[in-house]
Amino acid sequence: MEECVFCKIVGGEVKAEKIYETEDAVAFLDINPRAPGHTLVIPKKHAESLADLEDELVAGVFKAVKSVMKMLKKTIRPDAFTIGINDGKVAGQVIPHLHVNVIPRFKGDKGKSIHSVVDNPPSEEISEIGKRIRGSDNAP
Repeated sequence: MEECVFCKIVGGEVKAEKIYETEDAVAFLDINPRAPGHTLVIPKKHAESLADLEDELVAGVFKAVKSVMKMLKKTIRPDAFTIGINDGKVAGQVIPHLHVNVIPRFKGDKGKSIHSVVDNPPSEEISEIGKRIRGSDNAP
């Protein structure tokens, strides 16, 4: 994808503060960090969302997430992490290339749990939602 800034980072055309790299993924510090060590882990192959990423590459991306967490735990020494993906524009995805946010968390950092991102509880019973999802053509 020629115009994708993350693809340009993978290709070395755009500078980034890379901290980890494998055959499948690259991790670099976010240029607008929410905390010290806030890192983005991306697949080297372009995919806009997790659903678009080839199955065989998913494991490599999440192994990179795990490695980055270990590196940050050892060096930045956070108390915890928030791991998140903004998957789609409505969810807040700005760059249309899958990226996993690894955000170090510290006691008293004024952050909230991932449950604070959305407040839109369903109007129907979760058992009905479950039935509808399981009955869809997309069920595994």
